Amino acid sequence: MTVRLIGWTHFDVLGAEEETGWTPDDDDMAERSSNGSYLTEFAGRACYASWSKPNPATATNAGYMAHILEVGHESVLEHAVATVYITNVSRAFSHEMIRHRHISPSQLSQRFVNLVGPNGPTSDDFVVPPLFEGDEEAIEVLHGVWKTAVEAYQRLVEMYEDRLSEAPVQTITGRRKTIREAARAVLPNMTPTALVLTGNHRAWRHFINLRAQYAADAEMRHVAIDVFHTLSRAFPALYQDMRTVLGDQGFYVETVR
Repeated sequence: MTVRLIGWTHFDVLGAEEETGWTPDDDDMAERSSNGSYLTEFAGRACYASWSKPNPATATNAGYMAHILEVGHESVLEHAVATVYITNVSRAFSHEMIRHRHISPSQLSQRFVNLVGPNGPTSDDFVVPPLFEGDEEAIEVLHGVWKTAVEAYQRLVEMYEDRLSEAPVQTITGRRKTIREAARAVLPNMTPTALVLTGNHRAWRHFINLRAQYAADAEMRHVAIDVFHTLSRAFPALYQDMRTVLGDQGFYVETVR
């Protein structure tokens, strides 16, 4: 499983300065324009027209965002978004992920992409649930189920490629999609997939707080922890009150108040 940050909010710092006279604390223009932390600070200051910085504790972006997080004024986090690309996760994960309706998904299409061959997984490619990782006996069971499913899928695709080869009403692409959408009925939850996910930072924090916990699905917890590490490295001020903790049942993310 991989999590990669591929997109984020651009902030027109010069325009904001011209309108308000407010100046971010960082002199690096590239950093200021590409870091959603400054946009969230601007949004917070806009609520109260607090463009001057008389209080040293909130004069920096990190200090101001620490205050925002402390008082729970998280609506300003909704103005900045981050997009991640997640690969080699299971369809079971994606079924859970789409329940987070404030995070927008675009997912690998099982209708368009063939399961086997150069554009899709092979008979050895499946997602092992965290509980079974390193357990050769359990993985052997999973491999047997996966191999049977792939063979059934391939057989159904080949059968209907032949049976529908003369169908006059569909294009080649349309016929392939028709066949694959039916053949995918045999695919199990461990089928690998990939998603592009975009959410504002309030939505991402909510996702992490819910899913990077012991009570969450194990694969979801692993992904949520990786998302936290990815976003907290890129936007440290927005996640400064959260940290990874090693407990009795492995790692989880804790919010410090």
